[in-house]
Amino acid sequence: MSTRLDDYEESVAGAIISVDTIWGGDVNNRSGTGRVIADSYYSGKDLPWCYDGEDAASLRKSGGASARIPDKETIRKYIARVKPMSLVDEMERHAQGFEPLRREMVLGLAEALRVEFDLALERIGDGPPVPYDRCVRASTGQMAEAVDTRAEREQVRELLGKLGERVSPGDSGIIDAVDAYRKRTWVGHEGIKAASDRVIIELSALVDRNFAIHLPEHLRGVPRANVTFHLIEDAWFSGSMNYIGRARKPDGTPEYEAEYEINAKIEKSQAEFVHLVAHEVVPGHVTTFALIQHLFYIGQAGFESTILTMNTRHSTLFEGIANTGLLLAHGVRTRDELPTPALQLGMLLAQLEDAAKNNASVFTYVDRMPAQEIKRRLRSECLATPERANKLTDVWAQHPLMGRAYMPSYQFGTDLVLELLRKHGPAKMIPILFQAGGVCDCVTIRHLEPAS
Repeated sequence: MSTRLDDYEESVAGAIISVDTIWGGDVNNRSGTGRVIADSYYSGKDLPWCYDGEDAASLRKSGGASARIPDKETIRKYIARVKPMSLVDEMERHAQGFEPLRREMVLGLAEALRVEFDLALERIGDGPPVPYDRCVRASTGQMAEAVDTRAEREQVRELLGKLGERVSPGDSGIIDAVDAYRKRTWVGHEGIKAASDRVIIELSALVDRNFAIHLPEHLRGVPRANVTFHLIEDAWFSGSMNYIGRARKPDGTPEYEAEYEINAKIEKSQAEFVHLVAHEVVPGHVTTFALIQHLFYIGQAGFESTILTMNTRHSTLFEGIANTGLLLAHGVRTRDELPTPALQLGMLLAQLEDAAKNNASVFTYVDRMPAQEIKRRLRSECLATPERANKLTDVWAQHPLMGRAYMPSYQFGTDLVLELLRKHGPAKMIPILFQAGGVCDCVTIRHLEPAS
């Protein structure tokens, strides 16, 4: 197979990689700390020409528009040389000839790239402020609103009681009880690497039994958890899956490999950690990417599926799939059907962290709330640890891409997938969610939804 990009592939790869480069991203960086928009590049094709050049290398080194003090002149020089929006225009022109599902998805991706480019112009003072509503709609298809978590907190109180934790009345009582539970069952007592290895084995066995049976035959043999583990110090994330997908067997078959990073300062209970591994590895992100790579390998997915992206409608769907990974592994529709109170609590606390991400974004950009008040509310209303409350407010929300496009997507994606699972069940939804019915995003999946 030729490694040269054809005209459409050059436009897609160029559009994504050029905007990614402006933001300091490097799809060749194997760590999540170095990736911004482009989250994979596994086609086996050449990188687009816009990846090369001294200005591009300089932006990747400095952090581009993501840097605390962006190198404005280099960003301007790169934009003038590459003309990223002309690549997006070309990408849209090609998409007009696609069948409707693929065309709508590619056009949605193009709009997200336009928003990300305009945010970069705003960041360097060369463009007007980008409306919050436009950013969120580009990544989810709808506007974000703050989430009321009172019902979830009462469910946490009830589950903690079932697990033997003493819960005093009032908001401070539940926070203290959650803190005590996390301390007592902290994954670090076992060792994060040992816990990760154990949980991947346990989840893989569940997936073999409850999940793989719903996949088409040609997807069942794809490796779903080919990961290597890395512990990193004080990352802004709890865990990060970095899909590589470039290794090949002697016969040319992909090895579907990924790298899986965990924050060494993670403050999660064993139950929350099981949810995190289901989210990042199996049947979450690693499984999702591996199955899409196989669909491309056998000619059932377009080139755009090989450069999966963050801050887009694709990533919103994938976060929703990952956040329901524990349900998919157990073959159930709702959190209450998970077999133990601990697993139910772990998923519930993870969902509250999604609410914290969403609310930190809304509180920052809609309510214009002071940072200390946001942290207090994430702690009291979403039961976030101090470490998470601080990072979501100070690092995540203040980043233009994460704060205005990505943070609300977790809540939206999870609500979407939970709704689809409740309505249709795993047997009908697993093939659709994992793209066997056609590559889709959080908006176009509605075209594939089964008839009630």
